[in-house]
Amino acid sequence: MKLFFRKIGQGPPLIILHGLYGSSDNWISIAKSISHKFTIYLPDQRNHGRSPHDDKHDYDSLSNDLLEFTNDQKLASFFLAGHSMGGKTAVYFTVRYPERVSGLVVADISPFEDANKNPQAFEQHKNIIRTFSELKISDASSRKEIDERLSLMISSERIRNLIMKNLERETDTGFRWKLNIRTLQDNIGNMMEGLPLPADDYQEITGFPVLFLKGEFSDYLPDDDIPHILKIFPGAEFRVIKNSGHWIHSDNPEAVSEALLSLLDN
Repeated sequence: MKLFFRKIGQGPPLIILHGLYGSSDNWISIAKSISHKFTIYLPDQRNHGRSPHDDKHDYDSLSNDLLEFTNDQKLASFFLAGHSMGGKTAVYFTVRYPERVSGLVVADISPFEDANKNPQAFEQHKNIIRTFSELKISDASSRKEIDERLSLMISSERIRNLIMKNLERETDTGFRWKLNIRTLQDNIGNMMEGLPLPADDYQEITGFPVLFLKGEFSDYLPDDDIPHILKIFPGAEFRVIKNSGHWIHSDNPEAVSEALLSLLDN
């Protein structure tokens, strides 16, 4: 699959993968802040943003898309970062092709299955995707009107802002979603999956920096998973991003930018 992407900066290549319901433009501000050190690639993952839609949406497909993208861009090796769904995609790719990765940053997600460990998050995701499906937007005359309708379904302004970023105007008076809502709804369970345990079954991956970022107020990276992560990435560093929840790149962009730049310190 040929992914839409944005490219900015100069220096060694860094690919940043957005999370579920996100897109490449979620990371533009951070990309600009570190563009003096990296050539940054910001792809829209399948079924998101301006990339193609497909019935399949799982981590095998997402990591295969990344392989095709890096081959198309002739990137023999590169730094790789991802948030949430993008973080799992990055880990899947790294486990399969460690020789391609120069450094890895995983932002606020465990690489292992989390539906059972974090049922509240699973229910939240199901509610968000159901909202996309049920919210009437085709007859709305403005984004403000859609936000007002959305506020009756979701009280969190942060989550509403995330949802609203997926709007685009279809006609002079109506809107549509850029997301492939049907496929994401059908595959939401796949997004809760992850690397299978036990971690003893994996070959240790070393030779480049690995950094896991955890939002201070987030529970997407449980402490119980850290020993399993260290069996795969024995040199991994874990860093708490202060004053942030799951969307750490929006809550504390300066700290996330600093973490990405630290890849070059090794």
